[in-house]
Amino acid sequence: MEEQRWGRRIRAFRKLKGYTQESFARDLGISVSVLGEIERGNRQPKQELVSRMATLFQISIDELTEDGSLQQ
Repeated sequence: MEEQRWGRRIRAFRKLKGYTQESFARDLGISVSVLGEIERGNRQPKQELVSRMATLFQISIDELTEDGSLQQ
């Protein structure tokens, strides 16, 4: 359940910022398949990856995590 919320938020911010899955994955330094797993809720991103996502989105980690929580 938690992973699905992550996926929805990441996908929403990615689209809002105009990224395709391919361009966002490339900028993050991960494969498109890993990003797809995260967005589908099959994988929860680690703290380092969340930090890079927030930087690319130009938002705070708290905005990305919704409630500020992050599983390590």
